[in-house]
Amino acid sequence: MIKRQLQNKIKEELFNGKAIVVFGPRQSGKTTMVKTIVQNLNKSVKWLNGDEADVRSFFTDATSTKLRAIVGDAQILVIDEAQRITNIGLAIKLLVDNFPEIQIIATGSSSFELASKIKEPLTGRKFEHFLFPLSFAELVNHYGFLEEKRLLEHRLVFGSYPEIVTAPGKEIKNLAALSDSYLYKDILAWQNINKPEKLELLMKGLALQLGNEVSYHELAQLTGLNSRTVETYINILEKAFIIFRLNALYRNKRNELKKSKKIYFYDNGVRNAIINNFNMPDVRVDIGALWENYLMSERMKYTQYNDIFLNRYFWRSRTKQEIDYIEEREGKLFAFEFKWSPKAKYRFPKIFLENYPENEFAIVNTENYYGFLGTS
Repeated sequence: MIKRQLQNKIKEELFNGKAIVVFGPRQSGKTTMVKTIVQNLNKSVKWLNGDEADVRSFFTDATSTKLRAIVGDAQILVIDEAQRITNIGLAIKLLVDNFPEIQIIATGSSSFELASKIKEPLTGRKFEHFLFPLSFAELVNHYGFLEEKRLLEHRLVFGSYPEIVTAPGKEIKNLAALSDSYLYKDILAWQNINKPEKLELLMKGLALQLGNEVSYHELAQLTGLNSRTVETYINILEKAFIIFRLNALYRNKRNELKKSKKIYFYDNGVRNAIINNFNMPDVRVDIGALWENYLMSERMKYTQYNDIFLNRYFWRSRTKQEIDYIEEREGKLFAFEFKWSPKAKYRFPKIFLENYPENEFAIVNTENYYGFLGTS
């Protein structure tokens, strides 16, 4: 098994009187990681799966007495796929408040907001983590730096989901199954989307616009939905951990765009499965977009796993000058331009340098990307 970066953090948080909640996309390895953590603790464990109807019914109109009966004599209660349980936030709050000696661990393949009719804050009652598909650092630790560098083009096309990485030769089949079923499961179940073909069209539109600014109006024309519905669906896709949004940097400068946004996928393989394109990079016209998505998602893994707190943006002027990625941290701006070819030339826009003199900037390409991802 490939060791996950979160494992040691979660072990340190056990039995501190708080729930541990692990979010992340479906099939990103949450269940496997939690099983690995608890199996050697010499504690009694009860495991419930929110995908099962009888488990969901247990938590209906939960009371402390009812929850005590569910927990029994377990020292650790794991609620897998907890987002499937209506008002799970309230149930976890009751468990933590009434049974602080019991360690509650919950995993969620989407935000609890999608399932909850009652927004129950768990502030002060939980440690919260996000488990991504396998990270560059995790893969380097498992396979070695040189081997992982050799697999870069493979990752750009097939992504880094555990099932894809550990089952070579079955990538296309497994990605097709993942994108066709797991990704839509929570969305279609909860949001009463009665036209799933529209959702699929929207996903394809987002995949084809990868690396470009997203227009809700254009997506509405493509799908036959109105712009407000498109925005609602995109919000749902974000809460289901399929895509994430990057907003434009805007400081009220005259030449900057204010409301622009880009959308990326948490995993390159899922994006390629949506458009059914598994060609290798040397014959693709979208290699720049693939490279940008890969670096964006991998950088997010690195900064979150290493507790680097920052704001993320891209920048574009009204004259269409652009910088792919900007981090705001430590009181400064750090600007990055992503280039697939080490020979590609780029000059950072003069107007950006004039407007933001306190900054650092770098070009990230295939010869230096590992430093950007925290591995020297």
